Amino acid sequence: MNMKLELVPWERRQVIRHLMQFYLYDFTKYLNIDVDHNGVFPEYPGLDAFWAEEGRKFPFLITSDGAPAGFALVERFEPGNIDNDYYLTEFFVMQKYRRSGVGTQAAHALFERFPGRWKVTQVRNNVVAQAFWRKVIGAYTGGRFREKFHPELGNPSQFFVT
Repeated sequence: MNMKLELVPWERRQVIRHLMQFYLYDFTKYLNIDVDHNGVFPEYPGLDAFWAEEGRKFPFLITSDGAPAGFALVERFEPGNIDNDYYLTEFFVMQKYRRSGVGTQAAHALFERFPGRWKVTQVRNNVVAQAFWRKVIGAYTGGRFREKFHPELGNPSQFFVT
């Protein structure tokens, strides 16, 4: 499969909005999210900021052989942040493309594009995502990452340097 990672311009933001519906559907297994009376999940909070805050927030489309396969939302923190320079706010690969290498390739492409200190977090009960990120980050860093758990929520986060 030919994976491509492209920054989505404002004019094409709908592709991320549409894929977000599938992402939120997946999250109904882990969080209490419901559709409205029209069968639509709520807007992702702060999504428009990924286009309004250019240079600080980055909305990426992940494609496989030219077809939309997922997305990634990356935030750059202000210089001087104690723990990290970049935060992988959201990362989604449609089920059709999972276990094909698309997600791993996209993650590695993001790490290459933004060298520095990274933080990646998963929901506490999403053990599949936790295994994926430990494997991907472990392979990318040669096992050189640390993991912390949020004191109240229990969500694990991996910290590493690219």
